[in-house]
Amino acid sequence: MYLTQIPFYPADRAQYRLEELPATFATLVRLYPQVLKCLGCGTCTKSCPQELKVKDYMAAAMRGDIARVADLSFDCIMCGMCVSRCPAEEAQPNIAILCRRLYGRYLAPKAQHLAQRVTEIDAGKHDEALAKMKAMPDAELRQAYNTRDIEPE
Repeated sequence: MYLTQIPFYPADRAQYRLEELPATFATLVRLYPQVLKCLGCGTCTKSCPQELKVKDYMAAAMRGDIARVADLSFDCIMCGMCVSRCPAEEAQPNIAILCRRLYGRYLAPKAQHLAQRVTEIDAGKHDEALAKMKAMPDAELRQAYNTRDIEPE
C-alpha cells in the first residue's frame, strides 16, 4: 500500500527554521513569492473536499494577515487538491501551514495557566498524581478523563 499526497507531484515547499523567521508579510513573500500570483478565480475553494474557503485565506495571505490565514486554514489536512487545480501554481497548504506556525509561535496569546502548569511539572509537583494515573486500569482512567475539569480559555 502506498499513501501519497494528492497531487503526488510536490508543491513548492520552502525550507526554513521557524525560530529565525519574523511573523511578517515579507516573510510570506520571501518564502512563497507565488502568493502574489493569485488570480482570485476560486478554483482552489471549489476543489477543496472539506469546503474550506481557500480563496479567502489566500486573499488574507496576500494582505499579510497571518492570523486570518491561520484561522481560515485551521482545518486544512493538506490533501493538495487545491494545488492540483490552481492555475497560478500556488502551494496553498504550504502557505497555510507556515502561517499557522508563525501564528502559534509569535502571534497567539500565551496561555498563562499552561505556563504555570509546565513550571509545576518541571518542579515535580505532580509526580505522585502522574504515577497514580499510570497505574490506573483503563476503564478507571477513561472515567477520570471524561469527568475532568476542562481548562479555562
